[in-house]
Amino acid sequence: MTTRTSEIRNPDGTAIFHQDDIVVPENWSQVATDVLAQKYFRKAGVPQLDDSGQPKVDADGNSILGGETDCRQTFGRLAGCWTHWGFENNYFDSKEDARAFHDELCYMLANQMCAPNSPQWFNTGLHWAYGIDGPPQGHHYVDPASGELKKANSAYSRPQPHACFIQSVQDDLVNEGGIMDLWTREARLFKFGSGTGSNFSALRGEGERLSGGGKSSGLMSFLKIGDAAAGAIKSGGTTRRAAKMVCLDLDHPDIESFITWKTREEQKVAALVSGSRMCAKHLTAVLKSCRPNGEETANIDFKTNTVLAGAIQKAREVAVPEPAIMRVLQLADQGVTGIEFDEFDTGWESEAYATVSGQNANNSVRVPNAFFEALENDGQWDLISRTDGEIIKSVPARELWEEVSRAAWSCADPGVQFDTTINEWHTCPRDGRINASNPCSEYMFLDDTACNLASLNLVKFMKEDGSFNIEAFRHATRIWTMVLEISVLMASYPSADIARLSYEYRTLGLGYANLGTVLMRLGLPYDSEEGRAFCGAITAILTGQSYATSAEMAGELGPFPAYDRNRDSMLRVMRNHRGAAHDVKPEEYDGLSIFPTPIKENSCAPEMIQAARDCWDEAVSLGEKHGYRNAQSTVIAPTGTIGLVMDCDTTGIEPDFALVKFKKLAGGGYFKIINQSLPPALERLGYSEEQITAISKYAVGHGTLRGAPHIDHEALRTMGFDEASIAKVESALEGAFDLQYAFNDYLLGENFAEVNLGLTGDRLEMWKSNPLASLGFTKEQILAANEYVCGTMTIEGAPHLSDEHLAVFDCANRCGRKGERFIRSDAHVLMMAAAQPFISGAISKTINMPNEASIDDVRESYNLGWKSMLKAVALYRDGSKLSQPLSSWGEDFDEVELPEATNNMPENLEKVVYRYLARRRRLPHRRSGYTQKAIVGGHKVYIRTGEYEDGTLGEIFLDMHKEGAAFRSLMNNFAICVSLGLQHGVPLEEFVEAFTFTRFEPNGIVSGNRSIKMATSVLDYIFRDLAINYLGRHDLAQVQEDDLRSSSLGSSPTTPEFTDEVEQPGGSFVGIPSAASTSRLAENEGGMKKAASSTATEELSAESISRAKGYTGDPCPECGSLTMVRNGTCLRCDSCGATTGCS
Repeated sequence: MTTRTSEIRNPDGTAIFHQDDIVVPENWSQVATDVLAQKYFRKAGVPQLDDSGQPKVDADGNSILGGETDCRQTFGRLAGCWTHWGFENNYFDSKEDARAFHDELCYMLANQMCAPNSPQWFNTGLHWAYGIDGPPQGHHYVDPASGELKKANSAYSRPQPHACFIQSVQDDLVNEGGIMDLWTREARLFKFGSGTGSNFSALRGEGERLSGGGKSSGLMSFLKIGDAAAGAIKSGGTTRRAAKMVCLDLDHPDIESFITWKTREEQKVAALVSGSRMCAKHLTAVLKSCRPNGEETANIDFKTNTVLAGAIQKAREVAVPEPAIMRVLQLADQGVTGIEFDEFDTGWESEAYATVSGQNANNSVRVPNAFFEALENDGQWDLISRTDGEIIKSVPARELWEEVSRAAWSCADPGVQFDTTINEWHTCPRDGRINASNPCSEYMFLDDTACNLASLNLVKFMKEDGSFNIEAFRHATRIWTMVLEISVLMASYPSADIARLSYEYRTLGLGYANLGTVLMRLGLPYDSEEGRAFCGAITAILTGQSYATSAEMAGELGPFPAYDRNRDSMLRVMRNHRGAAHDVKPEEYDGLSIFPTPIKENSCAPEMIQAARDCWDEAVSLGEKHGYRNAQSTVIAPTGTIGLVMDCDTTGIEPDFALVKFKKLAGGGYFKIINQSLPPALERLGYSEEQITAISKYAVGHGTLRGAPHIDHEALRTMGFDEASIAKVESALEGAFDLQYAFNDYLLGENFAEVNLGLTGDRLEMWKSNPLASLGFTKEQILAANEYVCGTMTIEGAPHLSDEHLAVFDCANRCGRKGERFIRSDAHVLMMAAAQPFISGAISKTINMPNEASIDDVRESYNLGWKSMLKAVALYRDGSKLSQPLSSWGEDFDEVELPEATNNMPENLEKVVYRYLARRRRLPHRRSGYTQKAIVGGHKVYIRTGEYEDGTLGEIFLDMHKEGAAFRSLMNNFAICVSLGLQHGVPLEEFVEAFTFTRFEPNGIVSGNRSIKMATSVLDYIFRDLAINYLGRHDLAQVQEDDLRSSSLGSSPTTPEFTDEVEQPGGSFVGIPSAASTSRLAENEGGMKKAASSTATEELSAESISRAKGYTGDPCPECGSLTMVRNGTCLRCDSCGATTGCS
């Protein structure tokens, strides 16, 4: 054990959590320590102990209470509580067995071999270990001795350890089990950190008759109420955000509105953002126009005030509401001189998203096989009334499927659940159909039931020789199946129905994590037959052993109460599982429409195949003899927060998201390391230690300038760097994201470039944004040095690495600046197909798709999922959310060379009508110009100009890094057209007259340009900037030249306009945040012509840097860090462990 300090900070540097003297195992990472301390340590009510282990008391002899500080306290209360309940209810033959069970659990928790779901950490053992209690919260439980349903009289004596719930909802407004009652039941679950899902298909559609004679407002109106309620609880300071699933059958009358719900809400966000900015701009202009010359009294008569009339006309042209205009005029008449109009942005936590609905749940449609038959036959699909069962409407099946695919392509929702497949693998069909799932889609069972989860860390079962320890894995499966079964026994539940049905079916959710890591260490590509065979085998061992253990417990304690009436159905499902393990012929499966993917003998180690078959033979044999203690035993959960506690590189069944990781240091900051699975994988593939080191250095860099090409210590000394400044640069390189960010005034000292390096003029200006280029280094030199020091963050192109081994290291996303490879979307589906035949429930996993994926790609993934016998498919196309930036990091803007032209233009030419000139004026090979970066309406725009020797404009290059390929191509080709026109003699004035004041999205506020603050479109902004810089058209600027001089009245800004460039932990530096330098940065962001040479890197936003590191770019809803990763169908924060799911 060792003592650590845990601290988690917001991106702005403010601490949101700090705790000293935390005791954890020495081999735990700082991230695992942070998650345990912040998330899982109990913060109050824990008796404090002195150095001798005795309770501390105050002057009155009362125990001094506080929080947990030692991991052994947490492990002890979990293992002790499970052991206590198990021993009291005859799960052990002796006290010695119970003690061995307790000790093994403590060892496994400390060694990160397994972890239960978050509600266990939150709630289990608080009453048993510390006597913590509270008033009852409306929970129920079934007394195991009498089988009697009882209401809990305490909040913690029977904890709520379950993460996943499925709740029913009836077509009733206010009675128990109805719509409004569901919101109360959901709130009770959210409060204790659990997630819930419901199928709302029982609710009547819009326009259906009510018993009182009226018409229903429809399903969607109630879904919006529930969504708002979940959102309020999410932001209420609880342990985690609400996790919720909404399911709807495909034949519901409101299915079309449900499918497009989130797409329409995203459109509302876009409208709110653009509309708010447009209204703010024009209403402010109208108010200002009421006093065009600064008069004391407003003139609101637009007949005499022509300036006002023009402002009103412009406001009407962009559809500013007439009442809003009139309200401003009335305010002006009452003496008001300024108004505030809120402007929204597309941030996920912004007011724009908070205003619309549908943002607090995952949506899924339930699709039966009958629909796919209609789809294949190009038939109609009937939408059925909920009240009388009549057909309300028939729609073409192909059109409805197109709507589903288009909506998922647009905003990643809805997901698809394959209803027929789910129910063909249902162990208890006599008691009803499976209608819904939990939020992450891995738990699927009857309504009003619950599941508690735990996941085994597969890496911990790898032997030193690289083989898998099958016996240890089977033993751990037995232990944790018992843990989850005991948890059912000791739990309380949020409603009487859930308590009763959980007692009757006793469903469990044992799974695993780190599959992607194990495959890499074994040298198996994620997208390979061998990788899928290993996945199938390990999943078969897990579930087969778990069911065998369940049957053993049934022999001692009896099967689950509902077993007898479902015996034949359950044994049919068990035999189908066994058939997949033995790779039987299709005709040997019983009651299946789609056949499973079996384990292929020629693609997997013989001992794995044999173990899988032995486990299933035993599970079926014991089940036929004793029955089963549990109706379900396994799921593949996303293992979000608990994956961090176990230091897992990958979650659940997912592949890795990046090869280079940024690991947190105990003392603060981060450092880069290669994926810890890569060195053993390379060793297994036959690479030497020297080759492995070279490959690792290629990816993460050397972290020093010693030995760097072109830019080394000696080169810096010749530039004027002394030993102290070189040491400062070196100190920032270990965790540097890019070499450029280690050279800045914040690190080296104010005025360092001017005083120490002697830079002046343009070179001094260039130092602020491109320091290495300002020192005279070329683009090629900077790139070479950058790769040596900071690495490429990929192994593509690494020395010694054979091309045939690249697939072993493929990740879910492209890696680094040079990376082109990523795992294809079909590979995700096929890996799920390998595991699904051996899972009781389902699999929480996201199918990752690149931004360029088409609607057809989405549709084909859904179709492949159905044909592969999956139970559910959720996918995410990169950039499909307004709140998520595209993967734009490291993209080079390739300049298109235009043919040159000779100078045929007469000097001092006035504006006349020009003829087309057939010959071009030649541009010099080395051209001056400037690069201007700005943000127009939330979209980054880059302008690069090329000039003739006389300083006139000859070409432009345009780029918008966060736009789609089609839009960027259009902008690029538009720039070529303009450049051709300029070189053929078309005056710049003609372009300025044609394109300024054009109006289209994106538009609005401009940041990053010193003269232009508003633009009606991107083209309006571009040609305003060109006109100001090349034509002297300061009438097109909102900030005049005089106001930019140092002698003008007023003060310069103290903060840069770009707020998305911030200091990174660990010495990595982005932007120039010191007060003095930010002021100069803001002054020089304008469109001054700079003789700046091309540089290796551009200034990157925090979101782009986050994306480059393999994260999604979304902010964490709890700590605000941009370290969210895909985690099953949800997201997980690698900084604080928060998850948007329920595990």
